[in-house]
Amino acid sequence: MIPLRNQPNRYWIVAGALTIAVALAAYFWGRSPTKTVQTTRIQRSGLVAVVTASGEIKPKDSVHISANSFGRIVEILVKEGDFVRKGQVLARLEAVQAGADVQAQQAQLAAAQTDIGSAEAAVQTMQAAVRTAQAAMARAQAQLTRARQDFRRAQSLQEEQLISRAAFEQAQAEHNVAVAAVEEADARRAQADAQLRQSQSQAQIARERVRQAAANLERWRDALSKHTFVAPLEGIVTDLPVTVGENVVMGVQNSPGSLLMTIADLSVITAEVLVDETDVGAIQVGQKAQVLVDAFPQQPGAGQITEIGNTAVVRSTGMAAGQSATSSQQAKDFKVVITLDSPHPELRPGLSATAEIVTATRENVLTVPLQALTVREQQLQSQDGAPKPSVAGDGQESEGVFVIRDRTAFFQPVGTGISGFSEVEILNGIEEGDEVVTGSYEALRSLQSGERVRIENGLSDGRSGSQ
Repeated sequence: MIPLRNQPNRYWIVAGALTIAVALAAYFWGRSPTKTVQTTRIQRSGLVAVVTASGEIKPKDSVHISANSFGRIVEILVKEGDFVRKGQVLARLEAVQAGADVQAQQAQLAAAQTDIGSAEAAVQTMQAAVRTAQAAMARAQAQLTRARQDFRRAQSLQEEQLISRAAFEQAQAEHNVAVAAVEEADARRAQADAQLRQSQSQAQIARERVRQAAANLERWRDALSKHTFVAPLEGIVTDLPVTVGENVVMGVQNSPGSLLMTIADLSVITAEVLVDETDVGAIQVGQKAQVLVDAFPQQPGAGQITEIGNTAVVRSTGMAAGQSATSSQQAKDFKVVITLDSPHPELRPGLSATAEIVTATRENVLTVPLQALTVREQQLQSQDGAPKPSVAGDGQESEGVFVIRDRTAFFQPVGTGISGFSEVEILNGIEEGDEVVTGSYEALRSLQSGERVRIENGLSDGRSGSQ
């Protein structure tokens, strides 16, 4: 039995032991990790930034041949898949009325041409009559000149009593007859001139009738030509939705009853894809792209950007943004055309395709997995450098990673460059060989700078497993 005088010492020993145990427990409890994470080492590698977009295969040049007149199809000279040359006849419509109109107008043109022949002959006749009248006028004037001279001589002789009264009167009469003959010839010349001008006017009218008949004939021939369809370019008949006997009508392009066939030049194949508005800024003409066609998943095709649309397209409707009243509230895309370098011979217009467009490449740069990036609010500091009391929302958010040092995660802001499929370029903030946290998502979402962690991937200097 322990003496009573030794019991106070015992109590002090027990109390001291308990105090030490509690302190040690608190120390090791504070030092024990609370989260399990996965990590990776920062290393250098190549990186490719890629924009992915979906669309369809389209020929560079294609033409929809639509009806531009009413009629019944009486002949189709090609079938779907045929190769046609430019100018080749493809189909014909019934053209009885149009053909009759052309023949009637040809007859009118022939009659007008006959009328112009008669009018021109009349002009020539009147020109001859004018020349005759002019000659008669000249002869009458010559006779008048001679009669006037004879009359003056007779007057002188009469005054000298050298000729008889009868001879004088005869000379006077001949002079008067010559004056009358000149007036008559002048009147006939004026009449011939008027008739020449009339015949010339009639000839001009006849020529205008010929031009009018020729213009009408051209119009009816054009109407007749609309009943025959020829290939506007060299290519393949990719669509032929009509058959002989159907009636076609003029209407909206590509509407039923209006579209006869489609011809496409398959020598140059493109992929027309829609790129999200957030990515189109990185797209440039000349960039390389890989195009994967759903019908040929094992045979991707290489190509390059040849066209970038300038008008946004509303994703939900496919209409241009300027034509939609609610476009500002909807997602938008931009059309991008990729010309394939060596297209698969079996490619057909309309096949679904996915394009991977290379927008940037980097060699030997620092990279981290995309999931390692996170955003944290940086703690503000006072003028003496000491941290201010933390108040939610008073800091500035920055992008960074958690770096592992001595089994402790520290948040480190970083500058980023281009992004690849699973990695992102690091411009500054960390160095090659640093160990950063990559997961899990739950751990990264709640991890705080300075927090102890448990690593489970065997990276941290060989310390792996539960620690």
